Amino acid sequence: MKTLIEKSNILIEALPYIQRLSGKTVVVKYGGSAMIDDELSRTIMEDITLLKYVGLNPVLIHGGGPDISRMLAALNIQSRFHKGLRVTDEKTIEIVQMVLAGKINKDIVAQLNKLGGKAIGLCGKDANLIQARRFESPDSVDLGYVGEITKVDCRILELLARDEYIPVVAPIGVGADGEAYNINADTVAGEVAAALRAEKLIFLTDIDGVRRVPDDPKSIISELSIKDIDQLIRDGIISGGMIPKVEGCIKGIQQGVRRTHIVNGTIPHPLLLEIFTDVGIGTMVTE
Repeated sequence: MKTLIEKSNILIEALPYIQRLSGKTVVVKYGGSAMIDDELSRTIMEDITLLKYVGLNPVLIHGGGPDISRMLAALNIQSRFHKGLRVTDEKTIEIVQMVLAGKINKDIVAQLNKLGGKAIGLCGKDANLIQARRFESPDSVDLGYVGEITKVDCRILELLARDEYIPVVAPIGVGADGEAYNINADTVAGEVAAALRAEKLIFLTDIDGVRRVPDDPKSIISELSIKDIDQLIRDGIISGGMIPKVEGCIKGIQQGVRRTHIVNGTIPHPLLLEIFTDVGIGTMVTE
């Protein structure tokens, strides 16, 4: 009986959040270790399916860097990076597009549909969703088909998310001549959330959030302002792969996203813990 009462209390705690967020859009960026751990992946897919069933409109943006690297290695193509960006020549962009839009995207769609969701896989080429141009490196290094977003035409996402579907988006952009561009998934998530004016943008990552001391798990910062982030980047505390995440948070906040979060995706049911509990987890970014 005690266990049943505890479960009832959990549902009651979630009730005001369900009421407040019903009909609202939540953009989730999914990647990192959670993608390669089957059990963690299953709990995240359960979370997203539940969000849809209780009246929210989740939109899922996914990455897939490790899978791309494995496929390139299998084809004897060397992976090269410059300042965290994958150098993407003509042969590499074919593999990137195949892995992201062809394999990973459809695997995620299948997982969600197996749980009772109605997921639809997309990439930036669909309905010109993510329009892009070639990214110009500040140090003039030719990165090939690495893109920067020029426009997000989110009408297709709005139509699907407001109906009974769960859009799943691969971070491939489309150029003026139909060429594919490889775009950082964190950047795509921020731009999509901004275009949708989402209620929440949640980045699932491999750590508990932004740490004041990078190597100290106990130094998680529960809330940051945009001004705080600028200072932490200047101080070198926020660096590497965390920078696109916080930049995505800032982009979203500046363009109407109400709340942005960086959450540990390597614990079970991270979305439910963040969205439907009084305490929440991770780092929240505000104005």
